[in-house]
Amino acid sequence: MARIEDRLKGYVFTVQEFARLCAIAIAGIFRKPTYVQETFYYMDQIGVGSLFILILTGLFTGMVLTLQGAIQLQPYGAVPYVSRLISTSVVRELGPVLAALMIAGRVGSGIASELASMQVTEQIDALRAEGTDPIKKLVTTRLLATLLMVPVLTVITNGIAIFGGYVIARFYLSIDSFFYWTWAFEALRPMDLVYGLIKPVVFGFIICMVGCYAGLNTEGGTVGVGRSKTQAMVTSSILILMSDFFMTKLFIFLG
Repeated sequence: MARIEDRLKGYVFTVQEFARLCAIAIAGIFRKPTYVQETFYYMDQIGVGSLFILILTGLFTGMVLTLQGAIQLQPYGAVPYVSRLISTSVVRELGPVLAALMIAGRVGSGIASELASMQVTEQIDALRAEGTDPIKKLVTTRLLATLLMVPVLTVITNGIAIFGGYVIARFYLSIDSFFYWTWAFEALRPMDLVYGLIKPVVFGFIICMVGCYAGLNTEGGTVGVGRSKTQAMVTSSILILMSDFFMTKLFIFLG
């Protein structure tokens, strides 16, 4: 019983410290100094650096979804309307989630390893000794960059996925181009686009803050760096999937 109690206390303490870090990082957005150059640097690292892998992810996701969707629609003679399935599935669910998981694997783990390396080499303590707020300089700048770039990357992923579906629809299923694109946009409602942009903001927040928390709480030297990197990727992926479920339920309730 004592071991279970200690473990529960550890979980509660982790949640408390994570919430505290999130609050300080968000408050840092509205405080000076503003590290504009660092923020643009991280935007480039997150956005441009993740572009290639997200283009591949979106392209092949759209192509596979079109192939599978055509098989399911064929008994009903509705194969020409596969673009409705592609656009709604990608914009509402697959695009934001897949983009977030790819970014978590690349960016979230990278943030964790960078901060973990700084933590074990006492660079963060050196920043404090110089009078610099490490959370403001290292966490808030990354948070701003992630919140700005993840929605942009998600929109690109959505567009590439729909285009990938078009390639299969046009050259494999022989669906007319005008018909494909007309029904692809016809199926989307304005709220689908809104919900499709709210999710990436939440996912971006999770990716950045989980990575920063794991990195700043690293112990155990170089072994701890690898452990923090893995922990950040796994934890952020789980939280992305959990939050996606609850947000989807909320959006369905709101109609």
